[in-house]
Amino acid sequence: MSKAWKNGVELIYRQFTEVLNKLGAEEIKSVGEQFDPNFHEAVMHVEDENLGENVIVEELRKGYKLKDRII
Repeated sequence: MSKAWKNGVELIYRQFTEVLNKLGAEEIKSVGEQFDPNFHEAVMHVEDENLGENVIVEELRKGYKLKDRII
């Protein structure tokens, strides 16, 4: 992948997130947060004594909300 191509994709991503922010959409925080089935979707369970119960350890796909709706 060329550097120009990578920079182009990063620019598109930044512009996309700016548009979402201007519309009032916000990213749903996940890693390190308590699992909330109203906002998060579990795809696996990890046993780790160093973490609290129901703590999210990995994000596979970002989630966004617009006001009180998950989009």
